[in-house]
Amino acid sequence: MNNLVLSLFPGIGLLDRAFEETGFCVVRGPDVLWGGDVKLFHPPAGVFDGVIGGPPCQCFSRLKTLNPLAGLRTPNLIPDFCRCVGEAQPMWWLMENVVEASAPMVDGYVVSVLDVWDCDVGGMTLRRRRFWFGSHCGRELSVERLPGVLFPARAVTRNVRIPKARHFARAAMHGGGVLPGDGEMATIEHVCELQGLPGSFPRQGPFRIEALRLMLGNGVPLAMGRAIARAVQRAKV
Repeated sequence: MNNLVLSLFPGIGLLDRAFEETGFCVVRGPDVLWGGDVKLFHPPAGVFDGVIGGPPCQCFSRLKTLNPLAGLRTPNLIPDFCRCVGEAQPMWWLMENVVEASAPMVDGYVVSVLDVWDCDVGGMTLRRRRFWFGSHCGRELSVERLPGVLFPARAVTRNVRIPKARHFARAAMHGGGVLPGDGEMATIEHVCELQGLPGSFPRQGPFRIEALRLMLGNGVPLAMGRAIARAVQRAKV
């Protein structure tokens, strides 16, 4: 095994960053953010040890109930993730998405499912994500539980806000933090901190503030990504 990984739907590379830190060599596939189109992409067979990716979640997210058009603008691209995996024929693959997303199915692979909360693996937020792990022999992922912050913040979105003093309007089971529209808009630096990134991160790219908010909100928190990358490293041995 060569630890060479193909990343589909890489965005600004938060999940990629975690895998690179864990010792994988990540090759990023096409992304609409950089003018690419996954539907035109055909990876070579037998080159990559693994394939990772998080297809856009807007068409599955609970937030589409607040803005139905958001779910219509982005189609379901999970079938394209599965197609690329089938063409690449890696030893293993990993897909990340919201828990409501459709389960990926690729011929020849046995799939296991794992739900992870960011604050359970050393992160700062109440973000929950589901990971599907496919392998030929049915291996399963197991993450290490790490102590997180005492009062986790609401999961990062494009409009994440800072609650007013002593004001917590929503229970943790419903996402935590303040209700939409309440509290002050978080700064980009604070959003990066919540996602586990250095404060210099937003100044390293050419994007406008609103675009950065959207891309950071779509990304996997770094603590969660590290926990998953380590779990994959153990599972594939």
